Amino acid sequence: MDDADDRARKRLSRTPPRGAIIAVLAFVGLCSAFMFTLVVPLQAELPRLLNASREDTSWVVTITLLVAAVATPISGRLGDMYGKRRVVIALLVLLAIGSIVAALSTSIVGVIIGRALQGATTGVVPLGIAIMRDVLPPERLGTAVALMSATMGVGGAVGMPVAAFVAENADWHALFWLAAGLGVIGLVLVMLVVPDDVLLAPGRLDVIGALGLAAGLTGLLLYVSRGAEWGWTSPFALVCLIGGLVVLAVWGWYQLKAKEPLLDLRVAARPAVLFTNIAAIGMGFALFSSNVTFPQMLELPRETGSGLGLDMFTAAMIVAISGVMMMFISPLSGWLERTVGPRPLFTVGTAAIVLAYAFVLIWSTEIWHFVVANVLIGIGIGFAFAAMPMIIMRAVPAHETGASNGLNALFRSVGTSTASAVMGAVLASMSIEVGGRAIPIREAFEVCFWLSIVAGVIGFALTFLIPRHPASEAHPALPG
Repeated sequence: MDDADDRARKRLSRTPPRGAIIAVLAFVGLCSAFMFTLVVPLQAELPRLLNASREDTSWVVTITLLVAAVATPISGRLGDMYGKRRVVIALLVLLAIGSIVAALSTSIVGVIIGRALQGATTGVVPLGIAIMRDVLPPERLGTAVALMSATMGVGGAVGMPVAAFVAENADWHALFWLAAGLGVIGLVLVMLVVPDDVLLAPGRLDVIGALGLAAGLTGLLLYVSRGAEWGWTSPFALVCLIGGLVVLAVWGWYQLKAKEPLLDLRVAARPAVLFTNIAAIGMGFALFSSNVTFPQMLELPRETGSGLGLDMFTAAMIVAISGVMMMFISPLSGWLERTVGPRPLFTVGTAAIVLAYAFVLIWSTEIWHFVVANVLIGIGIGFAFAAMPMIIMRAVPAHETGASNGLNALFRSVGTSTASAVMGAVLASMSIEVGGRAIPIREAFEVCFWLSIVAGVIGFALTFLIPRHPASEAHPALPG
């Protein structure tokens, strides 16, 4: 570490209590993740509530995933350049504004605009991790990062029963007023508690790179998230897929030539970063797969042969067990990361995911079966999400922490988007008509579980390709 970084860390040591900083950053991480499941309980009712077709209302979910994927790596780069705290504040402002816009809307256009602004907030998680790297001593960093990273799963899982309760007992606009309130609270807390940045990487924003990344990802994720509805081989779907891939290829060439690229692809190509990011797709897939399949199985009537006949709130509470587990094991994750290193922790996490879906593939006829599966998923995602940012931080220079963790969050978002599309397509194609309603058959859920197992196995295998001691310019206080 050079003298400038030493002086910066001494200044940061005079900041508010570190525990308060960790708590505030974890809170805004939870608020951000909650946006993904905010409207899940309303999905079936959205066409009626918004007086729009089901295809149009699906954009209420899709737009959040798209904006999150595009905005996260860009906000990470902006944080490295102009200050992570400033960008977190800006993202929370967007969350509050977007929530208010949606809460005041009576048409689908306003809700989609609001949901797009909410999606941009996802960047607070990798930015929060980068802030922790700046302000925390090495002995506290692992546990804090584990907690912050876990919020990506905890916020969505625990937020689901909250959203279900509000949806069942209040007007649907109340969900967005709740989100606005959370955004304002988070904004005030960050301004009061989180210190100003002193570790910056001055430069200019690569506007062409940002636009290219946004265009390429939009095409690719549109194909992934809407391909089932449009037809995977339909002309428009193929244009999105091929166009997205071509744009990303040109973007990659441009990034390698640019003097101040949006993302340093040479750093991203390091084995520790590359294999961690590819495995992150599988972890995102595994996380969102349970959010798609478990609630449906729990809520479908028993007479269909696929479900357990629970109400929306009870089903959401069972799914939330995984989020509670992630929160509880975050201190253990931090201790294990310091004791055995992040790579073994990542291996154990991916193995737990495989075990969870193998278990529910065999046993999924009683409530306790889903409780066990969600406990295993919580452990697996908790360990894996804690390990990934630590692996990356050991392999990248300190001034690229925000952008690199943003890229990792992007890969997770690709996984969640893929899970949403693939699971939805499988369940829709393998269903029967019962009382005018399409009900997925049991074999459809089994196919989904097999796909999740495959995603977990791929992630498990990739963990063995990650170097145990990556050589890097990373933080010298992080033993690699």
